[in-house]
Amino acid sequence: MRWDDQKVENDLRIPGVGDGSVVRTFDAPEAMGINFHEVRARSALNHVPGSRYGFSWTINQYRGCTHACTFCFARRTHKYLEFDAGEDFEREIVVKVNVPELLRAELARSSWKRELVALGTNTDPYQWVESRYRMMPEILGALEAAETPVSVLTKSPLVMRDVAIFERMAKKGLPVSVNLSVPTLDEEAWRATEPHTPSPAARLDAVAELRSRGIDSGVLIAPLMPGINDDPDQVRPIVERAEAAGATFLGGVALHLRDEVKDVFFAWLQQKRPDLLPKYEALYGNRAYMRPEQRKHATRAVRGWGRGRASRPAASRAGGTVGGTMSEEAFATGRHGGSPAVTGPARQQPPVQQSFF
Repeated sequence: MRWDDQKVENDLRIPGVGDGSVVRTFDAPEAMGINFHEVRARSALNHVPGSRYGFSWTINQYRGCTHACTFCFARRTHKYLEFDAGEDFEREIVVKVNVPELLRAELARSSWKRELVALGTNTDPYQWVESRYRMMPEILGALEAAETPVSVLTKSPLVMRDVAIFERMAKKGLPVSVNLSVPTLDEEAWRATEPHTPSPAARLDAVAELRSRGIDSGVLIAPLMPGINDDPDQVRPIVERAEAAGATFLGGVALHLRDEVKDVFFAWLQQKRPDLLPKYEALYGNRAYMRPEQRKHATRAVRGWGRGRASRPAASRAGGTVGGTMSEEAFATGRHGGSPAVTGPARQQPPVQQSFF
């Protein structure tokens, strides 16, 4: 049952996300000490101005993320809800419970042009609480019924729960791409920087299974953090596993630290990796992004993957190319320029997380 082992705490109102909300908690190890704020949103589809990101529409049914990744750039958006970017981002999760019904109504409008919709552009659509609210099957079903192209980015093999839907969409010829973010396979780096995420190895297993079913699926190695997960010996196993899985693309993005995210990350460095503080102060002390030559160095181990392999032309996409049309670095940072490291058999570039909510 969706509501097993849950209780309602109280009512309150959260700025900017809809009507007054209910705070729900779950009696599960993964949810201890976490509040889930149920709100009724005013819309499901979020329009992204312009087309430089490769998609014009996003859906974000969750705000905040229990994965608690130290580097997550979506942390800064939590301040818009009058929560902080640190512990609140991890423990005060906003759940837009009416997104599926809103989406069905919005997709039924005669003005809908069946443009690509991206999920996972702010926080993970398959974070733990999705196993309780189960909104993704309804969201995907609505998009399928409306013949709308879909791209998903996640860190969770929970995405495989819905593999039958993705497979059905692919067999219909509906453009669909299910992509997994895997910053590292190094257990120490993983547990330190992504403390509540599922196993990175399981994510790569998901890519292999998706590809075996004829579903486009790529691997995003992001962020690449100097001295933490960017050593070629750390990156190479991901590249090899992605290649063995038949990944549609492989991409790497260097870490960027904006506003409150920098404060959170530097606090983590102070506590867990004080040896790296001087390095990061030199790289990011008065800037959010590494210089181009530094970004190129951080992504060096990803470059060249797929060269010499037979490339297939990218499929024609309704409403845009699944995976986007510009560098993933620009997707991630919202900026042009830099040196993207994206290679692979299809020469596609993925949508990566951005603060569109």
